[in-house]
Amino acid sequence: MPELPEVETVRRGLEPAILDRTIMCATINRPDLRWPFPKDMRARLEGQRITHVGRRSKYLLIALDGGETLLVHLGMSGRVLIEQKQLGKFHHETDRLANHDHVVLDFNDETRVVYNDARRFGAMDLIASGQIDAHPLLAKLGPEPLSNAMNAAYLAQALSGKTSPIKSVLLDQRVIAGLGNIYVCEALWRAGISPRRKAKNIAAKRIEPLVDAIRAVIRDAIDAGGSSLRDYRQTNGELGYFQHSFATYDQEGAACKTADCPGNIARIVQSGRSSFYCPQCQR
Repeated sequence: MPELPEVETVRRGLEPAILDRTIMCATINRPDLRWPFPKDMRARLEGQRITHVGRRSKYLLIALDGGETLLVHLGMSGRVLIEQKQLGKFHHETDRLANHDHVVLDFNDETRVVYNDARRFGAMDLIASGQIDAHPLLAKLGPEPLSNAMNAAYLAQALSGKTSPIKSVLLDQRVIAGLGNIYVCEALWRAGISPRRKAKNIAAKRIEPLVDAIRAVIRDAIDAGGSSLRDYRQTNGELGYFQHSFATYDQEGAACKTADCPGNIARIVQSGRSSFYCPQCQR
């Protein structure tokens, strides 16, 4: 499932293409994705100018000048693709099936944005822009990992008293918004912390390096266009490249990349998810 860096990469690709453009035609090719589309979705989108392209956690938030915001979640296989007319026709990727193009937005400058989702685990909703923070999908989210609110003092308080493994706590969206399995594994390796360690047992002196590691891995992943595992694509159809920099994720048996560490990356299962780490240098 796309994590924060992948969604932020999509946001950055969308913003220059649709900001201040007007949706002239909204084609809705099915009644639902994971959940039903909002009532009168087509009519509520057409004629609307895009005033802001934002993100909260793993959700795209596209503000409309009529006072509503389009919330988009990519699910497991959702793609948001930008197409431009060429010789009177729109260019289509050859490796995607058009029958999975569930929502198509045509803009006043002949830009087309396509939401393609083979597995249909994505979601869309229209929210009153002044009530975004109260939406059920957003109301209980923790701070963004790159925000000033996600600092050492906050994280120390969030971990205090928690007996769950640090890996599980960092995946809790109520603690930090947007972190997923890949980037938690990578951040814990950078911080030298075992995913098995109880959250409450993380020493105070290790909290700030952990915050720094989380921030760094998220920034590095965004700079690389995210990680392409299976279905993820950027808005131009290209793959992300951060998977070529994985130190631990999906690296079971590989030599640890920590300098002078003799260990190898191991895989364990925590709460039904694979955790990859070095038993030698992550304590």
